[in-house]
Amino acid sequence: MSTNQEIRARTYDVGGIRLERPFRITRLGHFGFNVRDQETALRFYSDLLGLPVTDTRNFGGRAQTGNKDGKDPDGYFLRVGADHHSVVLFPHWAFAASAAPKHEGTEWISHMAWQVSTMREVTEGRHWLTENQVHIARPGGRDARGANWNFTVTDADFISNEIYYGMDQIGWDGISKPLPICPEGDPLPPRDGTADADYPFVRQAIDNGLDLRAGQHQRPFGEPAFDVAGVMLPRPFRIIRNGPIRLFARDVDEAARFYADTMGLTVTEEISWHGHRAVFLRANTEHHTIALYPRALRDELGLRPDSICMAYGMQVGSYQQLKAAIEFLKSKNVTIKYLPPELFPGIDYSAFAVDPDGNAVQLYYYMEQIGWDGRPRPAEARRKIDNAHWPDTLDALSDTYRGAVFQGPLG
Repeated sequence: MSTNQEIRARTYDVGGIRLERPFRITRLGHFGFNVRDQETALRFYSDLLGLPVTDTRNFGGRAQTGNKDGKDPDGYFLRVGADHHSVVLFPHWAFAASAAPKHEGTEWISHMAWQVSTMREVTEGRHWLTENQVHIARPGGRDARGANWNFTVTDADFISNEIYYGMDQIGWDGISKPLPICPEGDPLPPRDGTADADYPFVRQAIDNGLDLRAGQHQRPFGEPAFDVAGVMLPRPFRIIRNGPIRLFARDVDEAARFYADTMGLTVTEEISWHGHRAVFLRANTEHHTIALYPRALRDELGLRPDSICMAYGMQVGSYQQLKAAIEFLKSKNVTIKYLPPELFPGIDYSAFAVDPDGNAVQLYYYMEQIGWDGRPRPAEARRKIDNAHWPDTLDALSDTYRGAVFQGPLG
C-alpha cells in the first residue's frame, strides 16, 4: 500500500495543471439522509424549507425481506438551485438490512457527493484510488436520476463519498429529464475512453416524440404570501446553497486524513472547544465544506444520539431572511436550537432547525471566503456572536454577499 508521503510525491496533469492527485474536487454536490417516513421528511424539506422535488427512485426491491408493510418504496431527490438534486431522502427500511459495513450512527446517512470538473477526473480518479487501496464501494457509471457519471468510495466511518461529473440542470419549466433519455446502468468509460455528449440523445428523443413533461415530479408551489426582497413566495426566505456537512467522527484525525490526503480537501482551521478538537476543510473558497468533531461532543450538545450527522447546512439569501426563516419555522412547530458559535468558525449568525428524524439543519446567511493566500480571518477579527440577542441589522464584513452566487429567479 502506498504511503501518504509517496502519494504526495507524485503529480498528475489535471487540465494542464500539476496536482497531487488526478482529480480536483470543486464543491459539495449533494447529501443524502435515510429517513423513517418520506412524506413527513418531504413536508419539512420541501413544503417548509422550499426545496422542489425533481425525481423519485423505487427502492422496493432492495431490502432482503421486501416491503411487507406497504411502506413508500421511493427515494426522493430535491434541489436548491438548478442542480438536479442537492438533497436526497431515501427510505431507511430499504437500506437497514444491507450487508455493507457500518459504524455506529452511520446508517442514517445515505451518502455525500463531491463534484469534479471533467469525466477524465472521474475515470482517472477511480484508477488512482483503487491503486492506492482506497475502498471502492460502488464501481460507478451513469445514474439515470441527474445523469451524472460517478463512482463511490468510503471514508473512515464507512460513509459513502461519491465523486461525480456532469449533473443535469433543471431549467425554467422545473422538469427533470425523462428517464428514457438516460437509461440505468451505463458503466464508466475506461481511463483513456470517452463518453458521448448528452445533446444528441436528447435531440433524438425529442424528434421521436418523447413526452418531456414525463419528468415532472414537483410538489405544489404553495400560496405566495411573503415579500422576499421584492418577490412573493410561500415562505419568507429562499434557500440559496446547500452545505456544509458536519460529522461526529469516530476518530477526527483519521477522518481528516481521508478528506485531506485522499479526497484532496484543504484544511482551513482547527479549533479546541471545552477540550474537544474540531477540523474544518474546504473544497473551494468557502471557509469550510465539511467539519469534523469528536463523538464525545454529541451528547454535550444534546443532538440526535443515534446519528453521526451533527448538521447539514442550508444558506439563505440574507440576514433578514435568516431571522424570518426562524420565526416561520417556529410558527410551524419546528424545534429551533442555538449552539455555541465558537464551534462554527467562518459562519456568522446561525440557528439549527430539527427535522422529523432529529437531524439538525443549520440555517445561516454568510460563509467566510478564503483568498489567494489561503488564510482564514483571524479569530479576533470575527464578529462576536450573542445567540441571546440578535441585532436588527449587521454591519457588512469584507466578504458579505461574496462566494457562490445563486442564479435564476427566487421562485
